Amino acid sequence: MSENTRTDATLPSVFVRLSASRARRGLVITIAFHPDTTRIGETWTVPDTGTRRLVLGREQPAFSRAEAAVAEPLNDPHISRRALALKRRPGGLVVSRLEDACRCRVDGDWLADTVNLDVHELRRGVTLQLAHSVVLLLREQLLPAQLTGPEPAAVAGLYGSSFYMQALRGQIARAADSDLDVLVRGETGSGKELVARAVHAGSSRAGGPLVAVNMAAIPVGVAPALLFGSVRGAFTGAERNSTGYFQQADGGSLFLDEIGDTPDEVQPQLLRALQEREVQPVGGKLQRVDVRVISATDAALDGPDSNFRSALRHRLGSAEIHVAPLREHPEDIGELFCHLLAVACDSAGCDSLLPAPPTDSLLVAQWAELFHCCQRYAWPGNIRELANCARQVVLDSNRGIALPEFLLQQIAGEVAEPAAGPESTPVELGDDALRALLEQERYEVAAAARRTGISRQALYRRLPDLGLRLAGQVPVAELQQALAASGGDLRKTAMVLRVSRVALRTRLRNAGLPGAPAVGLPRGD
Repeated sequence: MSENTRTDATLPSVFVRLSASRARRGLVITIAFHPDTTRIGETWTVPDTGTRRLVLGREQPAFSRAEAAVAEPLNDPHISRRALALKRRPGGLVVSRLEDACRCRVDGDWLADTVNLDVHELRRGVTLQLAHSVVLLLREQLLPAQLTGPEPAAVAGLYGSSFYMQALRGQIARAADSDLDVLVRGETGSGKELVARAVHAGSSRAGGPLVAVNMAAIPVGVAPALLFGSVRGAFTGAERNSTGYFQQADGGSLFLDEIGDTPDEVQPQLLRALQEREVQPVGGKLQRVDVRVISATDAALDGPDSNFRSALRHRLGSAEIHVAPLREHPEDIGELFCHLLAVACDSAGCDSLLPAPPTDSLLVAQWAELFHCCQRYAWPGNIRELANCARQVVLDSNRGIALPEFLLQQIAGEVAEPAAGPESTPVELGDDALRALLEQERYEVAAAARRTGISRQALYRRLPDLGLRLAGQVPVAELQQALAASGGDLRKTAMVLRVSRVALRTRLRNAGLPGAPAVGLPRGD
């Protein structure tokens, strides 16, 4: 057989590298405040022109939204036609105020000449203010290769025009199209319940009920009856049949909020209900249920300090949606704040406080200053904290804008920490520096890991060298003493013991200790 006719020849191998998404990094400028508030959220992607200088001013560049066909410049008469120049340099960007330009601020400082911004600052986000009237956010972020439009029904109530929010809405729409159970994860106040409701609203079950349950509020002793129902006479006080949450959600969705706080005794029963789609009322027979389960938590279900069953965790997360904290998509702060102010005004029964052209320059300057402060604040309480701020503004304002001094100082006094992106380099810290960082983050390892770029597992391994331990390693007697010394305050107790508050809450429950000292518990662990 000739070489050319062989059929068993080895074919060449092809090697590929998988990536999380087809995306590239780029600089984006977002309008955080504009006297015409309908323009807040519009963006301009800074083109990569090498070292050629780009001009930012009244008539250039043109900003737009993703869905808009027309782009417009800032067009504010108080801004110079040529205000700032942007020029790329290796590892950063040079921002210069041009000759005879209007006053400009960069990250809170009035710019006299030139400022050099490094990659760390650009990834965190840099606020730019032009004159007294326009606030912008300059930030390096991931630019998706392509965005597909989600179904409107799946994204109701989720505001924000950033690339992140567009991608999140698309992810919600895809999850809604399936009938998989969904686990929504994210920090407290980040909008997990809104995401859960959007998944239900965009699904084929939207016409059915959405039953919401706070798992942290269910007493262990009555959890089976509340979740799965009970029959008359099943226990003392059961005078009639009761319908559990699973049966109430039949044909629709069951939203289990704070799923990470599910009592240990309830987890096996919940796992069976999810696996078999069967529930057994207390004292009754097995019943089939047609229900989709959407759950949410801010707890680290996979951490070594967690007692959450891995089988249940993976069953809940057939599909998983991660809701990023607000500091990781600061482009949406201005747009969200506008919406929340409108909601607060509507609730208070008053007219909108936001300026509408033409508006007094002093009033515009006051609003620009507030939005400038909001844009630079880290918002540790995420969207919930931003909503509280909006309500406080409406409550304290009459004819003009007003904000309590304590709240203004809090917002103006803190600058958002950089978000650790997927390409960030871990920060090498000595023991003293890492110990101080953990104390600053209230011993929440996940938060410290985000700050440093170090994996949580690596930080857990370093805890013994720092003289620290996990909440699960604290003896019961020491827990009692710390609780007593702190007056039952969980946050203070966690700081005294130098452990995570979230993990301590789980430890107390497992030890049979409530949020205050209990009497008669055995000493030792």
